[in-house]
Amino acid sequence: MNGRLRHGLLAAAAGTATAALSLAGVGAAGPALAAGPTSAARGVAAPRTTAQETQKQPPATAYVANIYSDSVTPVDTATNEAGAPISLGGPPTLVAITPNGKTAYVAIADGGAVIPISTATNKAGPPTLGGPGPAAIAITPNGKTAYVLDNNQLGNGDVGLGSVTPISTSTNVAGRPIQIGFDPTAIAITPNGKTAYVTDVGPDFGPVGTATAIDTATNIAGPPISVGGDPVALAITPNGKTVYVVNDDSGTVTPISTATDKPGPPIPVGSSPQAIVITPNGKTAYVSSFSGLVTPINTATNKPGKPITVSGTSAGDLAVTPDGTTVYVLSLQDFPGPGTVTAISTATNTVAASITIGDGPDAIAITPNGKTVYVAVPGYLLEGSTVTPISTATNTAGPPITVGTAPIAIAITRQ
Repeated sequence: MNGRLRHGLLAAAAGTATAALSLAGVGAAGPALAAGPTSAARGVAAPRTTAQETQKQPPATAYVANIYSDSVTPVDTATNEAGAPISLGGPPTLVAITPNGKTAYVAIADGGAVIPISTATNKAGPPTLGGPGPAAIAITPNGKTAYVLDNNQLGNGDVGLGSVTPISTSTNVAGRPIQIGFDPTAIAITPNGKTAYVTDVGPDFGPVGTATAIDTATNIAGPPISVGGDPVALAITPNGKTVYVVNDDSGTVTPISTATDKPGPPIPVGSSPQAIVITPNGKTAYVSSFSGLVTPINTATNKPGKPITVSGTSAGDLAVTPDGTTVYVLSLQDFPGPGTVTAISTATNTVAASITIGDGPDAIAITPNGKTVYVAVPGYLLEGSTVTPISTATNTAGPPITVGTAPIAIAITRQ
């Protein structure tokens, strides 16, 4: 989920104008993302495993960030039982998990700390500073470096130049911050791990935003790449050839060639697009919008298909099943009121099911085996904050799982 959408949903659920987190999420959907795995590394394929290896591996664990409880709740995806909350001493806003599944990195809003959690013990380690306004985390495919995007929000609500801080996952020591543009919103890393792409609103907060390519070998940022107005999310194709940048103000998606870092013609997708996910085969990108539509884009031609109307008044975060057959979309009804999850068949680009869940759904992730969708539901006025599991076989919601107050992010370990 992109930063502005996540913040808006949380504020609506809380019934307050509390503010100033601008959280990214690539994808969330995640990907190897955030947006699940994490949206920030979207397009990175999970490693193949044999049936025998799968049987030996423990079930995946979902880690849920509870922003008003200063905790992360682990959820066993085999039993849907919540474990003991992991206290963090500050409000968590983002979770990203290393490819080997051994460490969950959690960004803390107050003070910009990044805290590693051992998934073997569910114990939090010492914090590492990642900047005052953490907005996204992306981890390289080899698992050696976590890149923390900082939007440098100031106390008066203004923003300054953003930065990206590399953290060594072997030592949890932060490197020198890499300066980028104003108010950055999202980050994604190419499948080969050589380049991190970051979006920001540009120097003048005007109709043209920018994307920046960072060489992960040198941690040097390249020149800004012009995209549309207010870029809020991005995703990279599994073959690593194209970055797709979602431009909220322009109602477009900008394709960027990773070979040349040159943008192609903008792709129209309708009013206020918010999030993007790409199918594992790389053939189609799906873009959600506040207008309640999801637009498929043919990545071979960069042509948009017929928009798909989903349940609810606004479409937000997206996640695609590992087999690529179904895209799940979060959306809100008129607030206050229940949210919905819409299942879209990628074979036909039609709605397969609409599942009603609790108030203010705020994040979505799918287990690596593709059997269950998990949705964070803060609840109206933060009453009954839960995570709702949805069976992908039947598209029915199971009993809500009680977690901490205001769950805002989910990341799931690989099996």
